[in-house]
Amino acid sequence: MAIDARRGRWAASAGLLLLSVALGCSSNEGQVSGVVTVDGVELKEGSILFAADGKSPTAGGKIENGRYSVKVPVGVMKVSISQPVIKGYKKVYDTPNSPEMPITKEGLPDRYNDKTELTLDVKAGANKKDWPLKR
Repeated sequence: MAIDARRGRWAASAGLLLLSVALGCSSNEGQVSGVVTVDGVELKEGSILFAADGKSPTAGGKIENGRYSVKVPVGVMKVSISQPVIKGYKKVYDTPNSPEMPITKEGLPDRYNDKTELTLDVKAGANKKDWPLKR
């Protein structure tokens, strides 16, 4: 009877381990969250990208009301923060009744996006990182 109880506990433990892997709990990623401010004011809307090789995005997400939260692979990441600013509108089609779409430009200096100087060493589990940016 003791052997059956041990087998049952082992099976339950193995089942929980498989379930945690299936649900995405991985030691190869971290949850990075925090607040982005520009000159002391929370960034209303934008995006944040993490790139392992410094070139192609590996993970990313939205910044809303200054807050972001993204699952990111573990390791040293280059971080790009972008703030689109509407500078005008253009017609989608060359017709009088055409809908218009916004034309945007980057609202932050290049050192935070195209030529980013930002990096973060992402650890497994929860990572808190606020980004106090200056224009």
